Amino acid sequence: MQYVGIQTQKSRNNFRSLLLLCLFPLLVCVLVLLFCYLYVMFSGASNQVQGEVTLTQLAMGVFVQIAPYVLGGVLVWFLIAYFANTSIINSATGSIPLSRQENKRVYNLVENLCMSQGMKMPRINVINDNSLNAFASGINERTYTVTLSRGIINKLDDQELEAVIAHELSHIRNHDVRLLIISIVFVGIFAMVAQIAMRTAYYSSFSGRKNDKNGAALLIVLVLLVAAIGYFFSILMRFAISRKREYLADAGSAEMTKNPLALASALRKISVDPDIEAVKRDDVAQLFIQHPGKQAESALSGMSGLFATHPPIEKRIQILEQF
Repeated sequence: MQYVGIQTQKSRNNFRSLLLLCLFPLLVCVLVLLFCYLYVMFSGASNQVQGEVTLTQLAMGVFVQIAPYVLGGVLVWFLIAYFANTSIINSATGSIPLSRQENKRVYNLVENLCMSQGMKMPRINVINDNSLNAFASGINERTYTVTLSRGIINKLDDQELEAVIAHELSHIRNHDVRLLIISIVFVGIFAMVAQIAMRTAYYSSFSGRKNDKNGAALLIVLVLLVAAIGYFFSILMRFAISRKREYLADAGSAEMTKNPLALASALRKISVDPDIEAVKRDDVAQLFIQHPGKQAESALSGMSGLFATHPPIEKRIQILEQF
């Protein structure tokens, strides 16, 4: 794998975060406009307007009316999810703060790694689960958190645990966590827009005249198709970001600890039992070093591999052993 410097990766992730912030709302607007065009086309509204008004002008008129509400809802959703992400993630994973008095070993490992890299020490949380997994989260120094399962703390030796912690600190140092949280929020927004479009089209089919029922049914199908396209591409973009960041965090751990074999050994142990029972949401599960419930992911190939949130763990181990 081609070497990428830390500052280069930070710059790339900052640029991608800004790009996502610009492209996702733009894609929402395009999909809403396309929805308006299809709505006007198949609802029969164009037949009720006299004069030289074109179909595009009618669609733009509908778009101007509903766009502020859609964009306002998107903005509110984004702000709530962006600033409340820490509490949402803690609630979804059942994680609680780990005090220094409770486990000095973990605190010392995190503190020593942060001191060696000139990083501010993040919060440390623990999930009371005997499975082996870990993740990093947060959007700034105030909210950055490294979360470890009870199982990974108890079942890894010091070198292996240090390598896992270094992997998660690399996500924080590279600004991966902020980028991924932004992408997760926007994928959720697409799901919301898809539901709004579906319900609008559904209820419009009951309010129309009887001879418009076929057009309304076709409208529902086309709206669902448009929403599905936007949702599909937003998910692919998020998954692509997630897969690449794991390789870079593995490399960051090897660079930080000077011990790539320790992370390779830790990944082998994690792959045996990565399932955290409290984690039910897939968007939160992809934050982990190994996606819970995706142990068969290494078998994915071809087009199906596009939907994998993490690269195959065997491939990650192979790269580390050749580091």
